[in-house]
Amino acid sequence: MSANTTARTARRRTLRIAVAALTAAAGLTLTACSGSDAADTKPGGQSGTGTAVESSGTGSSAKAQGSGAEAGTGAEADSGAKADAKAGAGARKPGGANAAGSGGAGSGVDRCHTSGLKASFATGEDAAPDPNAGGSTTTSVVLTNKGSRTCKIGGFPGVDLKSENGGERWSLARSSAKHGSITLGPGDSTDFTINVALTKEDKGFYQPAFADITPPNETRSITIKWPWGTLVDQRGATHPATFVNPIG
Repeated sequence: MSANTTARTARRRTLRIAVAALTAAAGLTLTACSGSDAADTKPGGQSGTGTAVESSGTGSSAKAQGSGAEAGTGAEADSGAKADAKAGAGARKPGGANAAGSGGAGSGVDRCHTSGLKASFATGEDAAPDPNAGGSTTTSVVLTNKGSRTCKIGGFPGVDLKSENGGERWSLARSSAKHGSITLGPGDSTDFTINVALTKEDKGFYQPAFADITPPNETRSITIKWPWGTLVDQRGATHPATFVNPIG
């Protein structure tokens, strides 16, 4: 083999070694690039993880907001309860004042008691029930404060009609009329009406002799004489034409 041939062969080997080295280097470079791409995909995965973290963060934020909302609600409820308590305390005072104003002990004006009242039928010409009325007519009972102190009265009195010997009683029904209260100074009077169904028939009638008047919220009554004629006997009726109206 000539020197020239030997030299070319040596150059070829050198080139092959260089190419192999370049190939290996290129392979390593590709591997590195491939690894870089894989690493680049990791941030994508981490981006997914980042999304999960953000989602988790949102969840934490939601929890925090939820806690804040709960705390806010609790605070509002607490402050609302305190406000309600204050309002309730404030409301109770006027309530007490109103209750006192309506005859409670705090107002210094007590209700009218039976012992401090006088009762009588109004018997003037205008007050007398019409005996010729085709249906129900009215009579009035006057209540007078005979005591030395102002008192309040209101509502429905009890009215029990009774016969001469007291054996036949008729507790009168009450109307559906609304009522309030009235303040009576010493000597002052008020009244209430009784709707009465008078009759001239000699059967199916009831003849009262007396009326027991019981003031509202009292148990004792005042007995007064019945000044009028006979009534249609409706003691067993559901809606009798003889009934009591409220005071005032």
